[in-house]
Amino acid sequence: MKIKLLSFLLTISSICAYAQTKVSGYVFDEYNEPIAYANILFKGSTEGTTTNENGRFYLESDEKWDTLIVSFIGYELLEIPLTKSVNFNLKFILKEEASSLDEVVIITGKQSKKASENPAVKLLEKIWERKRQNGLNQFNQYEYDQYEKVEFDLNTIDSSLIKSKLFRGMEFVFEEVDTSSVTGKTYLPIFLNESVKKVSGDNILNKERQDLVGNKNSGFSNNQVIIDFIDDLYSEYNVYDNYIKFFDKSFVSPLGRSGVQTYNYVLSDSAFIDNKWCYNIIYYPRRKNELTFKGDFWVNDSTYAIKEINMQASKSANINWVKEIYIEQEFEVLNDSVFLIKRDYFLSDFAFNKKEKSRGVYGKRTTLYDNYKFNDPKDPKYYDQVVYNYDADVYNRGEDFWDQNRLEALNKDEKGVYTMLDTLKTVKKFKRLYNLGSILASGYVEFPSINFDYGPIFSTFGFNDVEGLRIRTGGRTYFGPNDLWRLEGFVAYGFRDNKFKHGISGKWLLDKKSRLTVFGGHRRDIEQIGASLTSSTDVLGRSLASNAVFTAGANDKLSNINLTNFGVAIEPLRNLEVRWDGSFRKISSASPTFSLDFNDPTSTTGISSEVKQFESRFSLGYFPKRQMTGFGVERKNKNDNFARLFAQVTRGDKNWFNSDFDYTKLQLSYIQPWQIGGFGRLVSSVELGKTFGEVPLALLSIVPGNQTYFSIYNTFPQLDFYEFVTDTYSSLHLEHNFNGRLFSRIPFLKKYNLRAIVALRGVWGELSDENIALSTTGNPLEFPLIAPDSEVYYEYSFGVANIFKVLRIDFNFRGNYLNNPDARRFGVTGSFGFYF
Repeated sequence: MKIKLLSFLLTISSICAYAQTKVSGYVFDEYNEPIAYANILFKGSTEGTTTNENGRFYLESDEKWDTLIVSFIGYELLEIPLTKSVNFNLKFILKEEASSLDEVVIITGKQSKKASENPAVKLLEKIWERKRQNGLNQFNQYEYDQYEKVEFDLNTIDSSLIKSKLFRGMEFVFEEVDTSSVTGKTYLPIFLNESVKKVSGDNILNKERQDLVGNKNSGFSNNQVIIDFIDDLYSEYNVYDNYIKFFDKSFVSPLGRSGVQTYNYVLSDSAFIDNKWCYNIIYYPRRKNELTFKGDFWVNDSTYAIKEINMQASKSANINWVKEIYIEQEFEVLNDSVFLIKRDYFLSDFAFNKKEKSRGVYGKRTTLYDNYKFNDPKDPKYYDQVVYNYDADVYNRGEDFWDQNRLEALNKDEKGVYTMLDTLKTVKKFKRLYNLGSILASGYVEFPSINFDYGPIFSTFGFNDVEGLRIRTGGRTYFGPNDLWRLEGFVAYGFRDNKFKHGISGKWLLDKKSRLTVFGGHRRDIEQIGASLTSSTDVLGRSLASNAVFTAGANDKLSNINLTNFGVAIEPLRNLEVRWDGSFRKISSASPTFSLDFNDPTSTTGISSEVKQFESRFSLGYFPKRQMTGFGVERKNKNDNFARLFAQVTRGDKNWFNSDFDYTKLQLSYIQPWQIGGFGRLVSSVELGKTFGEVPLALLSIVPGNQTYFSIYNTFPQLDFYEFVTDTYSSLHLEHNFNGRLFSRIPFLKKYNLRAIVALRGVWGELSDENIALSTTGNPLEFPLIAPDSEVYYEYSFGVANIFKVLRIDFNFRGNYLNNPDARRFGVTGSFGFYF
């Protein structure tokens, strides 16, 4: 078996002859201990790498080299002749320099942080001084062409994978196997996406615009979801920034001001690169388990601009599902003082674990920049213009376009991906696998022949104290991702209450430019209305609390909802949404142990159990820096790091549909995520509200308790449903995720890559005597209505996330109002999720 695999790999490697020199191996000291971050270089070149924490390295070049240099501070330099083009699994032993045997600092690899003692730090300070004068920052306006190529590859190809049942009938795909120039592993290209963009920016206005000119990928040419996933996965970054963010994590930049506290720096070499004298600096982390890199960079001796930089994330970095991250950036010299990025290469190895031999998927992005133009001012409105129509031509460019606009020609493997995927799409087994992945990603089963999607499948089953086991079936119309109209509906049945529920909604985009949309629908269902301060205007919406299988205490305060809604929405300015809608609701208790009775002088008994109410709402939503995808009636967010500002006025009117009450409700909310450098991510939420007029319990503002065992943001996990009821309220939620910053400093915990989360929640509110009296009917099932008016009710929690990479557990503590009946002082909630 091994002989066959070896023959196979040798055959493939002989085909891929464009890589002329390959070397891999390990570097040890005289005590057989691996040397991390040792420098590996082809003699006479600037092509090199550094060893990982286990002393392992892989280096590849398109050229022929006959000597390899291995070096590390405090050790003698080693020169190794390369007698063959391919040299794998070599072992090198570095000897300590005699002059440094007694110098503890050098032996341990720790370098001085002082510029007076370390010339590398002195150069770093020069980089900080000049970084605002380097790159695009030195121009008022700029334009350039950008070509981007993203490839996904299945890696660690061996005989067991080739002969597995998964690929039976699809063996032809292995004709494209090659070897990675970064990791030395075999890989099989499975997806390729190319794009060409025109980018314009204004540093005075601090605005940028990107126009997609062409996009092409292997087999999924018009799948906007995949294209947006790629854009979000590989977001833009600047190596000069203090922190570099990707995969929702902030890595400490080796060029940032906080780098001296995070990295060791060593001045290694100097040489001419493109006729510019440059210094070479090697850097590596001072501590493990932090979001850091190792590598080296070349910096010009006069402008202190970066000419080349290599960054490889530490294997111990606290990031999930990613085993390797490797970045190369090259900068070109336009004249004596202008260094601009020319090429950016980003490789990530996605895998379930970080074991050396584990199989995974490479994600490789290559971005090239050309045709720079500067200081050509444009109308400020130019940067705010939005493309409103889907342009099929952009995704169907001919080969002539790509031949003219590719800034880097495709190699043999990349060309083979297009051919291989075209063939693969004709294989029935691949179609089944693709359809399964599509169902899991969208939650819908597609029936393209009738333009209908069944689902969402994850809502098929539910459970609560009123309905017992609940089953649901539904679907939506779907002609394509940019549909101008959509209908959705569902039917559900509860086996305990023996009742059918149903809902239907529709929406129609009348004007793409202004996003003028009309919508409406009807729903009859069971709902937990005490789970949110802002009542939902989504006709088919349903809170998680309505389906809680296990709860802290009885979850019997559920309501019957009979809702009809109609409205219109418009977006007059980018990310500013204006909405008006009218709704008529009937609300009553769905449980024999819960009362929504109120005093009603128009009733023959003086008491009513059902609220009948028409409401009109006017709301404004502003979402600065939000990015959206799609051109149809339904769009999706491309990012999540934007603020959300919301204001709403709700008017209840007795003159419409024989409604029961007159009132006005004002509500404001502001949600803001904050990236706190390398210390993690803080999310803050503020909400205010007041109701003018007398209303019963069903229409009051219920402080959102959480009796489930799930961690739900913007709820209070130590409050029961309806424990606090208000007509005037203000609430604050703060939650900070340290992303492993704390646990990485604890020796016996840092190897588990846990992440600490702390949260503080508070709410203050009032409830008028008139509103209390309105819902006090003498019904034995009613409960006293209490507002947190004597002092601010607060909770705090400490959480541990990333347990087994998917589990989060929060330990929640109630701060006050401990004398309330059945007050829960302490509780545990949790959640599951896949996060980097």
